[in-house]
This record gives sequence, structure tokens and C-alpha cells, in this order.
Amino acid sequence: MNLRRDVFQAIADPTRRAILLLLASQSMTAGAIASNFDTARPTVSKHLQILTECDLLEKEQNGREIYYQLNPKKIKEIADFVEPFRQMWDERFNKLEDVMKNYKSK
Repeated sequence: MNLRRDVFQAIADPTRRAILLLLASQSMTAGAIASNFDTARPTVSKHLQILTECDLLEKEQNGREIYYQLNPKKIKEIADFVEPFRQMWDERFNKLEDVMKNYKSK
């Protein structure tokens, strides 16, 4: 059965977000990634599979090792989607800050 994965469900998991942070600076093997977590290696492999199915990660074979790295195009798509929401909340917090400053001065 071929499941269609949702990128936002994938990044909702804290372990998968931690994997993305690990891979932000360098590519790593599954074993190197798994050594950063207190979970079983097959569990980390499942997380890697989900992130790969969502195109958040790319795999590159180097000899017998498979290296995982971020897919920058997909990460940019997510950032572009989230940016208007970030701007909206920044504006709301700035307005709230102005209201609070005016309230304190009275």
C-alpha cells in the first residue's frame, strides 16, 4: 500500500524535527543519526523513511553507506508557506506591545 505522507504531519513529530536540525549542517548516515537518540535504530529508520517520502530528505549512496541530507527546495517551500503567518503574528504582537505600553503609561 502506497501511503501519501503530509509534510506538516511529518514535521509535527519532535524526533523528525530533531533529525532535520541534525542534518541542517551536514549529511549523515542512518547510524550516525540514530546515535543521537535514545530510541531503537529501526525507529529512527522509520522516521528517516517518512522524511524521505515527504521529500524533506534526499539519500545519496556512497559505497556501502547511504547518506541523508536536507532537500533545500522542499524546506524552502515550507518556509515560504509559513512566512505570511509569521508576519501576521509579528504584527499582532507588535500591536499588543503598543497597547501594553500605552496601558502602563496611564
